[in-house]
Amino acid sequence: MAENNGLFLEGPIAGMGLTHELGGRPWQKPPQYVTVDEALEYYLPKFSDPEILDNLLDVMELGIPLTTIADGMQSAAVMEGLHTIDVGMLVVPVLIEMMAYIGDDAGIEYDLGMEERPDEDKIPESKVALAIKKVRNKLPEELRKAEEADTMDEAEPVEVSDEPVLSGLMARKM
Repeated sequence: MAENNGLFLEGPIAGMGLTHELGGRPWQKPPQYVTVDEALEYYLPKFSDPEILDNLLDVMELGIPLTTIADGMQSAAVMEGLHTIDVGMLVVPVLIEMMAYIGDDAGIEYDLGMEERPDEDKIPESKVALAIKKVRNKLPEELRKAEEADTMDEAEPVEVSDEPVLSGLMARKM
């Protein structure tokens, strides 16, 4: 058997070519803004920029929740290495309040994103019943009476047997 002399330990680690050097990414370096106050000094002047303000108002009019916008802003800043994640999480409520103030000042209806939304695909039974009632009231009198007569007809009696009904692939035929 040939001796390896430990040469296999000197090779690259699997996946090593797919990673970046430690400290090579912006979020792996010390942040530019360390405190919440410093981070707010970065964010708040952006709200006075007319181009950013117009884009923000357009997005708010589209119904995008303010929580989503604020989360996106702070996530982008974390990835750029401007501040840490924990500072970003502390800044989010202030950003939401600032955007709400801007929306109120501009007279825009906005979604804070704080309310729980019901399942949008599911229609409550009460709404379905109300819609059916409204449609029935709009029907002409003759059709309404015909529909009521159809539901009032007696169903044909079904004979019930004491013997069990056998069905399926393995059921015996008698």
